[in-house]
Amino acid sequence: MLERDDNVNRVPVRRALLSVWDKTGLVDLARALVDAGAEIVSSGGTASALREAGIQVRDVSEVTAFPEMLDGRVKTLHPKLHGGILADRSKPEHMETIREHSIEPIDLVVCNLYPFDATGVELIDVGGPSMVRAAAKNFASVGVLVDAGDYATVIEEIAAGGLTLETRRALAGKAFAHLSAYDGAIASWFSPGGLTDRITIAAQRIQNLRYGENPHQAAAAYRLEGASGGIAFAEQLQGKELSYINYLDLDAAFRLASAFGEPAACIIKHTNPCGAAVGSDIDEAYRLAYECDTRAAFGGIIGLNRPVTVGVAEQMVDFYKTGAFLECVVAPDFEPDALELLQKGRRKTMRLMCLPTERWAPDPIDIKSISGGLLVQQTDPARDDRSAMTVVTKREPSESEWVDLLFAWTICARVKSNSIVLANGRQAVGVGAGQMSRVESFEIAIRRAGSRAKGSVAASDALLPFADNVEVGASAGVTAIIQTGGSNRDDEVIAAADAAGIAMVFTGVRHFWH
Repeated sequence: MLERDDNVNRVPVRRALLSVWDKTGLVDLARALVDAGAEIVSSGGTASALREAGIQVRDVSEVTAFPEMLDGRVKTLHPKLHGGILADRSKPEHMETIREHSIEPIDLVVCNLYPFDATGVELIDVGGPSMVRAAAKNFASVGVLVDAGDYATVIEEIAAGGLTLETRRALAGKAFAHLSAYDGAIASWFSPGGLTDRITIAAQRIQNLRYGENPHQAAAAYRLEGASGGIAFAEQLQGKELSYINYLDLDAAFRLASAFGEPAACIIKHTNPCGAAVGSDIDEAYRLAYECDTRAAFGGIIGLNRPVTVGVAEQMVDFYKTGAFLECVVAPDFEPDALELLQKGRRKTMRLMCLPTERWAPDPIDIKSISGGLLVQQTDPARDDRSAMTVVTKREPSESEWVDLLFAWTICARVKSNSIVLANGRQAVGVGAGQMSRVESFEIAIRRAGSRAKGSVAASDALLPFADNVEVGASAGVTAIIQTGGSNRDDEVIAAADAAGIAMVFTGVRHFWH
C-alpha cells in the first residue's frame, strides 16, 4: 500500500497519467512531477509535447501492451490503466488483485477533453471522460486534474509530499462538473433548441459579482457551455465590479441595440429602455437616445451596436459635467481616444464592456428560474415582416409612419409588459412599461413624451383590449398605432381609430416580455 502522511492524509504521486487537449501549463506540471520522482504515462500529442520539452514519458501502448486502434478511438480503454486508477488503496484485496495482473497504481490523472462543438460526433471523447470519471470516483486514493488553473496548487502539494484529501475531493467535484458540462453540450447538439423531456444545463462561472439584487445577497455570473455569444462574453475594460443588476441591464441593452442593423443606441434603466434611437451614425443615435428622457438617463446603462467614438465619449463627458453619471456601457469596441476620455475623473468608475460583433449572437432558448424548477422557451427573435402585417383602418400609414411603426414595434418587444412605445423620426419619445393596465402604460408614455407625443406613432406589445387606449393616444396627437390585434373588441378599437383619423396596423404577433 502507498505510504501516507496521516496528519494531512496526503497521497504521494508516484505515477501520473497525462492526456490533455489544452496543453496550457502542461510542461511545468510534468517537470514538477518528475522532480518529485513520479513516472509519467502519456500518449499522442501530449506525449509528443512532453518529449519535445525533454521530459521522459512512458507510452500508454507500452503500459497496456496494446496498440492504439480505430483512428485513436481506442487507446486508454484498458484494464491496465483503469485498474491502476480504480484500485482502492485501503483494500488489501484490491491491491493484491492488481499485483496479480501486473497493474501498477496510478496516483494522478491529468485530462481535459476535446472541445465539443458543431463538428459533431467525431469529437465526442470517450476514453478521456472514462479516465476522469474513474479517478474522480476514487478520489480517496487518486487525484484528478481537468483545469490548468489548478496546476499551481497541485504542484505546491506534490512538492510538500502529496495531494491532501481536501484537495483531492475538491478536484473530484470539479471533474464531475466538467463531465456534466461536456455531456450537456453533446445532448444539446443532438436536440438543438428542442424542448425535450430532459434538458441538461451546464455553465462555467466567469466571475463572482459585487452583490446580487441587493447588497446582502451573494451572486455570481456563469456562461452556458456551448453558447456562442451574448453578454456573458463581454470583456470589462474598466470600472467598478459588476453586480447582478448590472448584468441584467447590460443584457437588456445588448439585446435591444443588437436588434438593429443601422447605427443604434439605447439607454436602459431597470431592464427597460428610457431612450432608444437609430441615427445616420452612432454619434447621432446616442444623442437622440439621450434626448428621449434626459432625467431618466441618470445612472443609465448604455447599449451601442457600433464602436464608441470620440463623439459619443464627448457627449458622455458633457453628461458627467452636469453632475450625473452612467453605470455601464456595452459596445462592440471603443476607439482608443474615446477610451482615454472615459478613463478620467469620475468616469473611470464607469463599467466599460467590450462585446465584439461576432459575439452578438442570439440564444436559441430562454431560461428562467421558478421555485423548484425552470421555465424554458424558444427565444423570441422579435423580427417581424411588414408584408405579413395588416392595415385594418380606412387610412393607410404614410411611408414615414411605417418606418416609425416598425422601429417602435422592435423596441416595444424589448420593454417589460404591458408596454407602449411612442416614436417619431426613429427616436423613442415616450416609453410606458410594466403596468397592470395598458391604458396606464399609454398614459405614462404620453407623459414622458410631453409635447413630442403630437405626431408620434405608438406600438403596443399585445392587443389593445378597449377603445380607450386609442382615445388616450388620439388626445395626445398620436397618428398611427401598431398592435397585435385579436381582441373581442377589435371592431370597437378599429372604429375609434377611424373616428380619430389614426392609421392602425395588426401584426398578428404578440411580444410579451416578463
